[in-house]
Amino acid sequence: MFKTLSRFRLVAWLFVFYIALGTSLRLWLWFAFGSQAGVAAPQLAIVLPTGLLNDLIEATYLFAPLSLYTALLSDAQYSSRWNRRLLSIGLALTVLVLLYLVPVEYYFFEEFDSRFNIVATDYLIFPHEVFNDIWTAYPVGRTFSMVAAATVAILWLARKIIPDSQAQPSDVRQRRWVGAVHMAVLALLVSVVHTGSLSTGNDRVANQLAINGHSQFFEALRTSEIDYHAYYRTLSPADSFRILNEQLVRLGGQQLPGRTGRLDRQFSANPRGLGKLNVIVVMEESLGAEFSAALGGSKDLTPHLDAYGKEGLWFTHMYAQGTRTVRGLEAISSSFPPIPTVSIVRRPNNGNIATWGKVMREAGYSTSFLYGGYGYFDNMNEFFESNGYEVVDRTAIQTARFENIWGVSDEDLFDAALEHFDAKARSGKPFFAQIMTTSNHKPFTFRAGLPGIPEKGGGREAGVRYADYALDYFLKQASRRDWFPQTVFVIVADHGARVYGTSQIPIRSYEIPCLIWGPGIVKPAVVDELASQIDLAPTVLGMLGLPYQAPFFGRDILADTPDPPVMLFSHNHDVGLYNGEHLVVLGMQRQVWNYRYDRSADRLIQTAINPALEKLAVAYYQTASELFHDHRYE
Repeated sequence: MFKTLSRFRLVAWLFVFYIALGTSLRLWLWFAFGSQAGVAAPQLAIVLPTGLLNDLIEATYLFAPLSLYTALLSDAQYSSRWNRRLLSIGLALTVLVLLYLVPVEYYFFEEFDSRFNIVATDYLIFPHEVFNDIWTAYPVGRTFSMVAAATVAILWLARKIIPDSQAQPSDVRQRRWVGAVHMAVLALLVSVVHTGSLSTGNDRVANQLAINGHSQFFEALRTSEIDYHAYYRTLSPADSFRILNEQLVRLGGQQLPGRTGRLDRQFSANPRGLGKLNVIVVMEESLGAEFSAALGGSKDLTPHLDAYGKEGLWFTHMYAQGTRTVRGLEAISSSFPPIPTVSIVRRPNNGNIATWGKVMREAGYSTSFLYGGYGYFDNMNEFFESNGYEVVDRTAIQTARFENIWGVSDEDLFDAALEHFDAKARSGKPFFAQIMTTSNHKPFTFRAGLPGIPEKGGGREAGVRYADYALDYFLKQASRRDWFPQTVFVIVADHGARVYGTSQIPIRSYEIPCLIWGPGIVKPAVVDELASQIDLAPTVLGMLGLPYQAPFFGRDILADTPDPPVMLFSHNHDVGLYNGEHLVVLGMQRQVWNYRYDRSADRLIQTAINPALEKLAVAYYQTASELFHDHRYE
């Protein structure tokens, strides 16, 4: 038996190497990020064993093909020269890739406070922008050189593994038995363990340290667009629709009879509204509330935005729905919940759905979407074009002061937008536009000569300062246009800068600035009520006083409603509903968690089950999924 097991030395060595690598990475991540996030050293007593188990499970998956290959080859085939070369090449590539993924996971955790997730799979879909961004923002060449050198050293130390595995003859029955045991364990894992990443409890950062990043990556690939009913808590479709419909009716509007299973909400004209004014929505990339001194930020990085905030409606507790641009676009454009796991902007069959632009077109507006990059990224062009918007992206911008891999600078985008609006104003029709900026994004490179903003190397702080500078430039230039006195501006972030905190859904990191501004039109006021991006379309339409019909999930923030506000969040595969005090989180495998949110301490406290709130959370996400899937969100 020993001679037979000797053949599996390479498989065993890879298992040990994989476990050692995973444990080393886990300790590195804890030292660099986990300890700062409150994961104390004693918690490693749980994190490390859980991580070890996760790594063992993933290794069982990863090395199953090699184990089966080793078991099935005859002695003559396995000990041949060609097999030695094949195994040597495979070993070298495996060690190189596994070593290289260690710093990749480190930098990913630094950026997203998470192991590989859906964002990582998205990167594969748009390799041009992402890989060029990575090349500019990270030391790719130096890292690869170090990894290559380490690979050579490890291969030299392991140089006898393959020859030793070929040296002894083996018993055919015994080696097939070893391979069968591996396959049996694999089959058991597939049937019993959902993923190769078991969790440690409710501490989000501790969980992220314990899980296996490779397992999470493959899980994200497998579930990038899933059937809601197969994975999440559900009610009967009729009950789900009834609960949601009753909720939305209480939030405003009149339910129209006639069409079963559709959210036909009608809003009457308000003679006290502002009227048919132009509306420009500026969606700022990655602009979290923590950068605004007016919103309690420790650094004064947005002095221009904060100054404009005193001249308009300034929302002090506005939340994003997710951590990706497509989630912000989804919420702002369609007033739609962040159904797991992929935004409707990225899903097929997303044309001719209910959007803010469609409502404005029916009111006589021209509608546009303007983006400084190439709009094929994240499917933006297709989404907006198939929903009736005129799209202006990088291909239509002829001249630029500066550009990087993500597109032209915000100043150049705003120049193009101003020309576009001048042309729209000459047509005599009011216009509605959504502008998506790009500059506040890695690699954080900018044109020379900007005060206090280095061309490169300034990081996120430079990005926020430039976004604030460019926004001020745009609003000052717009104020010189003839159409300016008839225009309302909405300034809002697509999402925060990054997710941070130990909570399962770290609510504080979803806070973003939001301003509705129009000198002489919008009366200055501070709105302290909780609100989210999903509420912007109903709120601005309510301010204008335009009659419209739409199935929007949001509410008019400025209108009195009997129910508390509802915030909807997505984080990786989890989605949540927050009512200002309690948070219900829905997870895959039909899990449900109930929390009370302590805002002052930014802490989630697990509470007893809240059946009514759980049903409301399920109703929001289940009904939204069903409406979109059946093309009834129109």
